[in-house]
Amino acid sequence: MEQKLRVGILGATGMVGQRFISLLEGHPWFEVVTVAASQRSAGKSYEEAVGDRWKMAGPMPESVKGLTVLNVNEVEKVAATVDFVFSAVDMTKEEIRAIEEEYAKTETPVVSNNSAHRWTPDVPMVVPEINSGHFEVIEAQRKRLKTAQGFIAVKPNCSIQSYAPCLAAWKEFGPKEVVATTYQAISGAGKTFKDWPEMEGNVIPYIGGEEEKSEQEPLRVLGHVENGQIVKAALPKITCQCVRVPVLNGHTAAVFINFDKKPTKEQLIEKLVNYKGYPQEAHLPSAPKQFIQYLEEENRPQVKLDVDFENGMGVSIGRLREDSIFDYKFIGLSHNTVRGAAGGAVLCAEALAAKGYIKAK
Repeated sequence: MEQKLRVGILGATGMVGQRFISLLEGHPWFEVVTVAASQRSAGKSYEEAVGDRWKMAGPMPESVKGLTVLNVNEVEKVAATVDFVFSAVDMTKEEIRAIEEEYAKTETPVVSNNSAHRWTPDVPMVVPEINSGHFEVIEAQRKRLKTAQGFIAVKPNCSIQSYAPCLAAWKEFGPKEVVATTYQAISGAGKTFKDWPEMEGNVIPYIGGEEEKSEQEPLRVLGHVENGQIVKAALPKITCQCVRVPVLNGHTAAVFINFDKKPTKEQLIEKLVNYKGYPQEAHLPSAPKQFIQYLEEENRPQVKLDVDFENGMGVSIGRLREDSIFDYKFIGLSHNTVRGAAGGAVLCAEALAAKGYIKAK
């Protein structure tokens, strides 16, 4: 890319906004030029607005410290400074739907981490290795919004990243029934142990809204485009339980699966480790070289050892074995705020830019 695209981050002071800032430091295609947040942060420098709430492991990048935070609700003002935006705003779903469409109508593409538009029929919800072809519905969305360049694209929920890629890799074997339990890190709630000390040594067997997302969103990712909208897949049938566990980063899934066809364990592993998609073919900057790794050790994957595989953009699978009730069972692991949130959105934006959907204004 000859000239870097100018990026704005909506909701820049929150945990996902901070992750965007960290991931985009030194990015070869994108440059953060604008940070926007609520009215209470507007007018302050980014460093002052975040204060002691910086939650990333590394230091705040020097390039953003002095940026003046704009009011995210001043849509025209923010949009005038950027080529596209990442959205990580903390609002109600109705407010998010409205403001993301408002930005799109200024001819500013929106790549969102939020769930508000995940079921809007003409908004693509994409894991780029699996369904980058769904971007074609953007044409229908632009007609609805009456835009030439503006649109909204979203990434799916963080909880599905540790098992949905397997369903895509194993598509030819006909996955038909899935039972999954996800063990989800506290950063998925925007928390650290400092601000959620009651999670230490604790397990909470409920995360609001997660089970429905974990059961339904993989079907939309695995679906197809028809008449300008996404039609979700009928199979597999998925049932899920979601549990909050005392881990900072990394969502683990324990999964049981039945197939139409009866693959061997060796066939399943071969499909996992050789699975590639558009990001690998196009050599996108954030794409993991190895999207899915299979670990032979009985005690892997582990959060401490494997969550940062491929800089947090890869998925780790282990303990694949036959089951007494289902055909197979396995353990999956993915980084929830990198692959599952900001990193997945950055990869979506790279794919959109490579395919010509995002351009300099």
